[in-house]
Amino acid sequence: MADSGARRRWLGVLVLVLAAWALVRGGPMSKSAEVSRVTPPSAPPASTTHAAPSAPASGESSPHAPPTGAYDPAAYAPQVRTHAARADIDPKLLMAVLYNESYKPHDPELERAWQRYKPDAAFGIANMHRAAFDETKRRHDFANRRWEELPGDRDLAIEAAAWHLHDLAAQLPAHRPGTYTKNELLALGYNTGSGNMLAFARGAHPGSQAQSYLDRLHANWAKAGKAISAQP
Repeated sequence: MADSGARRRWLGVLVLVLAAWALVRGGPMSKSAEVSRVTPPSAPPASTTHAAPSAPASGESSPHAPPTGAYDPAAYAPQVRTHAARADIDPKLLMAVLYNESYKPHDPELERAWQRYKPDAAFGIANMHRAAFDETKRRHDFANRRWEELPGDRDLAIEAAAWHLHDLAAQLPAHRPGTYTKNELLALGYNTGSGNMLAFARGAHPGSQAQSYLDRLHANWAKAGKAISAQP
């Protein structure tokens, strides 16, 4: 009985220590985890308005501040314009893709923690997978950068997304029998891969997931244009 009582006391101490550690270590991420639960991955951003890029609203990240979970893609309009011009793609498309990918919290530590749980998870505000990033970077100026840097470097995330869209555009045939525009096909390619994009260009119809992504792109299109045209 004495041994049993001592064991119970030590277990009680261990539980208290673990609870205290969780409060200290887990506190900053608990709010983000709650947001992740109440925001379904397939849902578009809830709001259709945004603050002016030159003055991010309270709680949003400045483009030059350390990234946090709360951000408005419109605050990164200067980087979007710069990288879209260099990659020769429509800046409105790149901004709309960022809005499409803003459905989840983009806190760097939360992203890395989730990736440890799900190794094939995407990184950064453009939600780029490792294979897509590594394939894209080989052809461009950021070849020495690593996929693991994306959560903490939003400029790199935008640059990689811009050049990925550029590389997808290079694969599109000049004459396409399908009904989708170039920008629609590039968005579908970003979401589903180049093989599916080429199938859609030939006239195939997207499945429900790809169609949902395209619907969100259409819903975000005017907002993306307003963000791009606003003065920095």
